[in-house]
Formats: sequence, C-alpha cells, structure tokens
Amino acid sequence: MHGVTQRMLTRTLRQLERDGLVTRYDLVEMPPRVEYELTELGMGLLIRMIPLWTWVVENSDLFRKSREDYDSRPPEKPSWQMF
Repeated sequence: MHGVTQRMLTRTLRQLERDGLVTRYDLVEMPPRVEYELTELGMGLLIRMIPLWTWVVENSDLFRKSREDYDSRPPEKPSWQMF
C-alpha cells in the first residue's frame, strides 16, 4: 500500500491480531510468508463499517468542497489580537 511503511503495517496487523480481529497464519514455504484472515469478530466489525465507509465515499465531494472553502478563508486573528 502506497505511503504505509512495513513497520507500520506490521504494528497495525499485530494490534488487530491482539484485539481478536484477525488471525495470523505462518506458512511453511520458501521464502517464508504469512497470511491474515478476519476472525468472526473482525467480520462483524467489517459488516458494520461498510455502511459508514459507503457514506464517506458518497460524500467525499462535499468533504473536499468544505476543505477548499475553509482553506480559502483569510486567516483569523488570534483572540488576543482582536483589541
């Protein structure tokens, strides 16, 4: 995945495994490799996250427009400079 370091990916997967959301399988191959699979708990989370993710994707243009509007505003003076 672009922009994700191996270290960060490893840390995230270990935390997901610790939380019971994924199961790690060490495959005895050359070269050695691992695979991950969602647990029943992880699948339950995924099913609940899909509607939220769908909403985010459907509204991404509105988020982008809001950011553009916000970023185009003149900078505000700190409250201590108002007087």
